[in-house]
Amino acid sequence: MAGMSVEYYVRLERGNAKGISEAVFEGVCRALQLDEAERSHLNDLIRVANQDTSAKKRCTKPATAQIRPGVQQLLDAMDSVPAYVNNGRLDVIGINRLGRAVFSEIYEEPRQAQQAPNFARFVFVNSTSRDFYRDWDAVAQQTVALLRAEAGRNPHKRALSDLVGELSVNSEDFRTLWASHDVREHRTGLKHFHHPIVGDLDLNFEAMNLESEPGLLFVALTAAVGTPSHDGLSLLNSWTSTPANVEQKD
Repeated sequence: MAGMSVEYYVRLERGNAKGISEAVFEGVCRALQLDEAERSHLNDLIRVANQDTSAKKRCTKPATAQIRPGVQQLLDAMDSVPAYVNNGRLDVIGINRLGRAVFSEIYEEPRQAQQAPNFARFVFVNSTSRDFYRDWDAVAQQTVALLRAEAGRNPHKRALSDLVGELSVNSEDFRTLWASHDVREHRTGLKHFHHPIVGDLDLNFEAMNLESEPGLLFVALTAAVGTPSHDGLSLLNSWTSTPANVEQKD
């Protein structure tokens, strides 16, 4: 079906993808009926397999830990919309006031000094995540699929491998899902939360690459006007705008 010999395909399965042609790539994608995220992942694996040693060493630099002041100013200007920026290993490296209020429980969990809040760590290590995410099982699958896709893009990044190791040690759910090798890209959809202050929130999200900051994703969440979720978001916005509540939360 892929238009190649069994021996050649077995070689690919074993990770030997050096010199693979476009025709072979398309043949594998067609035979395995890969979707766009899976095609992208396979392309990343082939790219890494064909890198020389010096290129692989360059990939070991730490994940981006901060955003430019201009990006933070943009986040802060969105005062009625929760918004944040995360890197490939799902560290939250920029967020606005309302975004921090929505994801307040991620900021309340213990973490090492200078360690950014991390969505994957919150999902699999913090037990409160099962109450916060009303569809926890789906969120867990999506989280692992995003990390797996990032591992395909940057398999030599120490920060990512350290996170995967940490989660594998601390969560059987993570170990099981990681072994499935699922990959996905989540750029739009609906998130279902149960917020400790305003209750259930159903928020649409849009995720966009920051072209000026490779590897970073800008995410904004909204609720349709007239819905309980919109009312809850407005209430939370009002609540966090009160100085006393902001100081108490900090």
